[in-house]
Amino acid sequence: MLESCTRPELVTEITLQPVHRYGVDAAILYSDIMVPLKAVGVDLDIVSGVGPVIASPVRSADDLRQLRPLEPDDVPYVTAAVRELVGKLGSTPLIGFAGAPFTMASYLVEGKPSRDHAVTKALMYESPAVWHGLLERLADIAAAFLRIQVEAGARAVQLFDSWAGALSPDDYETFVRPHTERVLADVGRLGVPRIHFGVGTGEILAQMADAGADVVGVDWRVPLRSAIERVGNRVVQGNLDPAVVLGPWHVLRDKVRDILAAGREAPGHIFNLGHGVLPQTDPTVLERLVEFVHTESRRDLPR
Repeated sequence: MLESCTRPELVTEITLQPVHRYGVDAAILYSDIMVPLKAVGVDLDIVSGVGPVIASPVRSADDLRQLRPLEPDDVPYVTAAVRELVGKLGSTPLIGFAGAPFTMASYLVEGKPSRDHAVTKALMYESPAVWHGLLERLADIAAAFLRIQVEAGARAVQLFDSWAGALSPDDYETFVRPHTERVLADVGRLGVPRIHFGVGTGEILAQMADAGADVVGVDWRVPLRSAIERVGNRVVQGNLDPAVVLGPWHVLRDKVRDILAAGREAPGHIFNLGHGVLPQTDPTVLERLVEFVHTESRRDLPR
């Protein structure tokens, strides 16, 4: 996985595949949130059936030394891939992405994926100075990674805080939001739209929006109309349950119509799944889904 992310020709091919097959409205750079950490020298690997595994977890002030700033020369393959993609995509925009500080920290502290993030939260509570020092460094790395992509031609960025839903609103506000704000503010100076997304984040959607997002991603656990109310006057992205795509077409069709109807109540709506495509999904159903969304959306265009 990590090796494929360092080969511009593979990154380009994989990024273009859904655009060519499904005719989606934007491409998102094929990469992984661990790429910038690997690039600055963190000893990690993505283990099949497990996920990211860190050789030396970060749990003390001394451990922070393995996190140096990210420079463009650390990821020349990202710059090369983005430039090649922009040339091949033409008018189709490319979305860059990075992992948010909390989600990257959860892997670094736990040493591997975690269901309860207990070690991560313990560090937050027991050693707040170490915690904030860790997230400051990760915010700088994430911002630099996004900046590199935008400067190479990406026209929007998405910040993934996949595991922020494990936090209470108070803990998010105290331990996470200031660092997320730094990332979004930094890339915001480049003048590109900023999408912010997490899983299970219904209780902190408003805070995630206020951290500096132009677009807030919504998973399927929150009705889209409720999410629109929570994030205020912002564009939303989402929020079809990926499992619905496995069901009968008439169920999928009706769910999509409901989401599109709800999305019309926001200043803007990017239709998307509420999380990633499930491995057992039939690709031909995705083709039909994209075509249906385009057909339904065209009915709203001025005539």
